[in-house]
Amino acid sequence: MASHFNLFLTSLLVLLFHISPSASLTCSSQTFSANTRFTNCTNLPSLKSFLHWTFDPTKSTLSVAFSASPASPDGWIAWGINPIAPAMIGTQSLIAFKNPKGSMVVKTYNLTSYKSITESKLLYNVLDSNAESSDGVMKIFATLELPKNMKTVNQVWQVGPAVKDGMPVVHKFEPDNLKSKATLDLTTVEGNKNANANATSSSTSTGQSGNETGGSSTVLKTETIAFSFFFLGLVLLQL
Repeated sequence: MASHFNLFLTSLLVLLFHISPSASLTCSSQTFSANTRFTNCTNLPSLKSFLHWTFDPTKSTLSVAFSASPASPDGWIAWGINPIAPAMIGTQSLIAFKNPKGSMVVKTYNLTSYKSITESKLLYNVLDSNAESSDGVMKIFATLELPKNMKTVNQVWQVGPAVKDGMPVVHKFEPDNLKSKATLDLTTVEGNKNANANATSSSTSTGQSGNETGGSSTVLKTETIAFSFFFLGLVLLQL
C-alpha cells in the first residue's frame, strides 16, 4: 500500500515539474502596461506565441501586440507581414530585443535572405512601435498603415537565441520554427461570434470561431495528462 502511494506521489511530482506555467496561458489572460486593450486576440499555432490586434478599416491601420518568449533570455522575438505569401522571405518584420544597456528596442527589417538581415524601412508605414519585457516574455507593440481594402494578411512570427553586434542571430530551423506563419482575417469584429478570427497555419488549420482562436490543444493535453494521473492514483489507492 505504502509503495503504491509513494509511486503515485513520485509520478505526480514529475508531472507538476514538467508542466510549464505557460502551458495553460491564453491570450485572453494576458495584460499590458497602461491597460492597453485590443479588439481581438489569437493564440498562434506555434512557438507559444500570442497576437492581440485591432484593425480600423476606416483608417486602414492595424494595431498589434505580439507576445512570445525568446529562445534564450538574451534572444529576440519577431512579427511581421508578408505581402506575397505566408513565408519568411519577403516578410516586413518588426524585431524586438534588448540593447547593450538592457533596454528593449524594436527595429524594422525587410527579410530577403535566410542567412543575414539588414535593418531597413518597411513597405508598410509604421506609425509607432515599442517593446517591453517581463517574466521571460517579450512583447512588441506597433501600429501599421496597410493598403486600402485589405481583408487578410500573411503574418509570420519567430523567436531567436541571441543578438550579436546589434543584429539578431539566426533562429533554429526546428518544426515549430518552420510553421510559424498564418493568415490573419482582418474582418473579425468584436462580439461577432460568427466572425472568422482564424490564425490558420499554412500547414495545419487551427482556427476557431470567436475572438480568441487557436492554441487550445496545449491546454487540452495538460488537462488530459492531469486526469490520467488522477485516475492512476485512484487505482493505486485501491490496491
